Amino acid sequence: MTFIRYTLALLLTLALFTAQAKVDTLAIRSPSMQKTLKAGVVTPDSYKKKKNGPYPVLYLLHGYSGNFSNWLKVPPQKDLLQTMADKYQLIIVTPDGGFGSWYFDSPVDKASQYETFITQELRQEIENRYRTISERSGRFISGLSMGGHGALYLSARHPELYLAAGSMSGSLNVSGIDRKNLLPSIEAVLGPKAENEQVYKANSIVHMVPQLKQNGVHLIIDCGVDDFLIEDNREMHRRLVYEKVPHDYIERPGAHSWAYWGNALEYHLLFFQKVRAEDGQQILK
Repeated sequence: MTFIRYTLALLLTLALFTAQAKVDTLAIRSPSMQKTLKAGVVTPDSYKKKKNGPYPVLYLLHGYSGNFSNWLKVPPQKDLLQTMADKYQLIIVTPDGGFGSWYFDSPVDKASQYETFITQELRQEIENRYRTISERSGRFISGLSMGGHGALYLSARHPELYLAAGSMSGSLNVSGIDRKNLLPSIEAVLGPKAENEQVYKANSIVHMVPQLKQNGVHLIIDCGVDDFLIEDNREMHRRLVYEKVPHDYIERPGAHSWAYWGNALEYHLLFFQKVRAEDGQQILK
């Protein structure tokens, strides 16, 4: 009997430390694009108790050629988002950003209006369906690669929506991309590069540092030292330092890989948690 009681106690303890967060898959109609898109929503275990909340929300963007399920299925730790939602007591939303939208409202393709989708249509749907903090103080955005650019870009364009933004291995200089596998996707949403150089610069976050300085959104940027995008990230860091824009910048061992991004996510969540605590103190003052 003693052994049975010990075994039951051990199983109960292990259960308490197992991710219990719930994952929903939503189908959301986008009026701006006239199509239905999917999004994953991870709610912490405590969300089950209806008296709890409202909760802060992290919008977590995928990279080029990805989709909404990447962050839920691909990281080496398969329950990564569930574990993080439970640990940091927040809701994590993984939107579909298209194969290569770069999270722009395309001036040339009416079927690619992902800035409007993320900042308006999806956000409103999430805030209508879930117990969220529907104010800037409880809203964050981050992403990897194309999604890293997207997160910083959307926060620059909509600073009233996000308290903080992050980029992991971000492709931060869209105007400088000339890789044969990436340039066609950018031209599909911004038009031919040779004819639209100013449009490309205006939509590259590395050229939007003065805007970031005015906005006051808290920023975290990290990239692996073996990543092919490391120099773009270093240039972004240099420009932010030159303009005296407060930000956290991190380089760690790693490449453009899910092993790196799965590890990087918690650094961003710790940063967001710290920023939110400091923001709360400022409000109290």
